[in-house]
Amino acid sequence: ITVPAYFNDDQRRATKDAGAIAGLDVERIINEPTAASLAYGLDKKGEETIAVYDLGGGTFDISVLEIAEGVFEVKATNGDTQLGGDNWDQYIIDWLIEEFKNDQGIDLAGDPMAMQRLKEEAEKAKMALSSSQSTDINLPFITADASGPKHLNVSLTRAKLEQICDDLYARTKAPFEACLKDSGLNIGEVSNLVLVGGMTRSPKIVELAKELGGKDPNQGVNPDEVVAIGAAIQGAVLQGDVNDVLLLDVTPLTLGIETAGGVSTPMIERNTTIPTKKSQVFSTAADNQPAVDIVVLQGERSMSNDNKKLGDFKLDGIRPAPRGTPQIEVTFDIDANGILNVTANDKDTGKDQKITISGSSSMDEDEVERLRKEAEKFADSDKEKKDQVQVRNELDSMVYQCEKQLSDLGDKAPKELKESIDGILAESKKVLENQGASLSELKEAKDSLQKTFEQLGQEAMKHAGSAGAGPETPNESQSQESTDTKSSEKADKEDDIVDADFEVVDEADKKE
Repeated sequence: ITVPAYFNDDQRRATKDAGAIAGLDVERIINEPTAASLAYGLDKKGEETIAVYDLGGGTFDISVLEIAEGVFEVKATNGDTQLGGDNWDQYIIDWLIEEFKNDQGIDLAGDPMAMQRLKEEAEKAKMALSSSQSTDINLPFITADASGPKHLNVSLTRAKLEQICDDLYARTKAPFEACLKDSGLNIGEVSNLVLVGGMTRSPKIVELAKELGGKDPNQGVNPDEVVAIGAAIQGAVLQGDVNDVLLLDVTPLTLGIETAGGVSTPMIERNTTIPTKKSQVFSTAADNQPAVDIVVLQGERSMSNDNKKLGDFKLDGIRPAPRGTPQIEVTFDIDANGILNVTANDKDTGKDQKITISGSSSMDEDEVERLRKEAEKFADSDKEKKDQVQVRNELDSMVYQCEKQLSDLGDKAPKELKESIDGILAESKKVLENQGASLSELKEAKDSLQKTFEQLGQEAMKHAGSAGAGPETPNESQSQESTDTKSSEKADKEDDIVDADFEVVDEADKKE
């Protein structure tokens, strides 16, 4: 599963948990720009340094990598997990609300239905402006007041979009420059800037990337598919299907622990190649201290309060001794998924404590298992609801066709069969009227009607056959009648197809 490169430990673990709840065995968490570089560089020979500029729907990532003969080494990564296409949509929505307010004096911000329509149109307009200079946003009956319904109809130009979203474009510059600085390279040493993510279709983004990279960016990959293709390549590597690829990724943020005075002491610096393991010996801050609290932090600031706290645990049972005497070895171990395990060991007693970081957004294994089972349980009930709707629609369609066939046959239908069908049709309609009818009741009614419907079909074919055959040579009118019968049958079939429409009602619609 791919994640934005700048995701912290909490977010990576939450993604892994989500995969487990969905019933997946998550083999690896891989950074999106890294995955994109795999797809880009798999069939390229020789050495190359590339930057992957990934601006998607919700996040922005930039990574600098060296590619050489199947080895993909990430040199540095940076980004903004709160910047993406959704921000552009929101700016357009805010502009539309303001325009409508100035024009009609009505604020649409408090109307959820109008906001939903605005959101859909804003995204469409943003996409349209990637290929045209202006677009019309037309939303009839967006709201109403005492004077009647109100319509929204405005024109948005590409220039206006770039003007209202100016600060969003500017926000992509700082992470790019920081990443380049961390990689120790200058822009001239980067041979290609690869654009990834739907937002990189925007001409302004392409122009900005050219300005940052000093050359035309590479748009040779499909921005929507390239990350998924890279993930598939990494999956093939893990499975052994692809042997000549080695991926060396990095941790995006510094990991450390809190030491005396609330200082954040780095253990693993950012942009360290993973998997990695680092150990450091610490001691007590007070005489006869019986325990130490290990507080695990993530971030670049020097004080612990300014960084993100990932988790904490206590190592107790330390023998009484003057401060500075006990030796506590703390080990940070990051696996290939970028997930952190921390161990503290008292060298005197041999006692140790460990923690697999599980912050606020993470769950323990029992919780993951419970949610996975819950998801499976709901999957069954969802399937039953879907089957119920499907069978109900099939029964409804069959009732309609049966009545039509019966009406077409008229007096030609045997009295006994007609009475039998009328009785079954009445029963079927009763079941259909009962909105709480179970799946088995619906199936039973459908199966019962199916049998008599088949008998009715045979009867119709019998009469159709006798209508077209006779001992005499058919005259013109008979021939015409036979043709009419066939046409009528064909029309009936066509009518059946057109009229047997049905409506699928799902839970999402009900909620809306």
